[in-house]
Amino acid sequence: MNESTAICRRILVLARNEPEEAMRVAAGLTIIGHELELVFMHRPLTEDEAESEHAELLELCEIVPKTTVEGMREHFTLLDSQALAALISESERVISL
Repeated sequence: MNESTAICRRILVLARNEPEEAMRVAAGLTIIGHELELVFMHRPLTEDEAESEHAELLELCEIVPKTTVEGMREHFTLLDSQALAALISESERVISL
């Protein structure tokens, strides 16, 4: 399948338990041209996670994460439960890691 025939989907990646893996997966899916949303959940990123090569990939892929974690609101857009539900509903695929 070439670029012109590839099916581009709206995909939501939920970083629930494995934020670094979620960052890697989200960045990788942009190669195919999918529209990506990434949401960090449950806990703030550790310093190592925030400064990892996976976090750098997000910048390169122009992915701007969101979060449901109050302690991360100064770095990312904070979603309430209704906003998260809307993102899930609008997505064609949801990946939870």
